[in-house]
Amino acid sequence: MDVSKEKNNLWIFGYGSLVWRPDFVYRSSKVGFIMGYKRRFWHGDDFHRGNKKRPGRVVTLVDDPENCTWGVAYEVSESQVESSLQSLHKREVELGGYRMKTVNFFPKDGKSPLLALVYIATSDNPSYLGPASDRDIAAQIAICRGNNGANIEYLLRLAEFMRLCCPEVEDEHLFSIEAAALNIFRGPEEMKSTSETPDAGSYMLNYILHSTS
Repeated sequence: MDVSKEKNNLWIFGYGSLVWRPDFVYRSSKVGFIMGYKRRFWHGDDFHRGNKKRPGRVVTLVDDPENCTWGVAYEVSESQVESSLQSLHKREVELGGYRMKTVNFFPKDGKSPLLALVYIATSDNPSYLGPASDRDIAAQIAICRGNNGANIEYLLRLAEFMRLCCPEVEDEHLFSIEAAALNIFRGPEEMKSTSETPDAGSYMLNYILHSTS
């Protein structure tokens, strides 16, 4: 395959919190996908979205030759590569338990694929939680909170990104867990009337951010 890359620049692919909070300096970004993986809420987080007693659930990638995962690739200029990788190593490797891998990234705009770095947490990681039912994952997410906020915020922001930037993509795993989480949080009268609307996730996200700020 003819994979192109910008000379001296680095591309980093994010499929979880990096899609809305990269926290490093980048030159440009592209929405797109990588092939051969599926995104799953199978990794535990005892720092960013949970704690030692109640680890949150965050996404990782699982090998699946028939699947692809959508996200954002960020182009980092040569002068910013070292500082960006140091920041990501702290965030993703030391605190998250992820490992770095090189993948082919396919931009949504149809331009040539790019080589990109991605962070993946595998099943041999002590924080790896593995599969569970959508309802059980949602229930765990609903009660967890870490240094970066509520676990439910992480879930809803990811779902919101997919609807806004990849509306043609049906991420069944993500949206099923989102629906189960929204079901748990139904209760306040101001949410009942909107819980079945297409933008219920966005409404809930705004509700949570305002109620916990």
